[in-house]
Amino acid sequence: MDGGGDVATPVQKRAHEAWRLYKYYLDKTTPHSTYRWIGTFVVFLIYCLRVFSIHGFYIISYGLGIYLLNLLIGFLSPLVDPELDASDGASLPTRGSDEFKPFIRRLPEFKFWYSMTKAFCIAFLMTFFSVFDVPVFWPILLCYWIVLFVLTMRRQISHMIKHKYIPFSIGKQKYSGRRSAASSGGSSRAD
Repeated sequence: MDGGGDVATPVQKRAHEAWRLYKYYLDKTTPHSTYRWIGTFVVFLIYCLRVFSIHGFYIISYGLGIYLLNLLIGFLSPLVDPELDASDGASLPTRGSDEFKPFIRRLPEFKFWYSMTKAFCIAFLMTFFSVFDVPVFWPILLCYWIVLFVLTMRRQISHMIKHKYIPFSIGKQKYSGRRSAASSGGSSRAD
């Protein structure tokens, strides 16, 4: 009799091996953020060239833009919103005497990059199917997206100013402490 365990077909085994290999290489890209973003920019350019060359799929681009705006808001927002949950102790400092707490994003940089790259790849694949080429007047969509972007960013920036947080750190903070008098005084002990 069988032990009751799952019997995987050869196709399932191959799919699992391919998934593990994909995750392995994806994990190896984690420390190389510059190269990851360059690759995403190349995918973005390929998508733009595709849409520009076939003069269509503007509704896909609009949906992609809305999705990317949503990702950007998650990337710029703190994990714990100070307006909603100020009682848990993980809030942002509001006074100079408050303890410093590092900015923790709602959407980490790696997940932001991965979701953005996946979105560009899926949108690129969608441009090969004519069912997604809905005829629209693209200047209206572009104007609407720009208005939506400006209003959303204005709200996000006012939230940052109100709660005094900056979602970016420029360079690594370096401590340049005082030299102790004992080390320069030269008082050595003879045992």
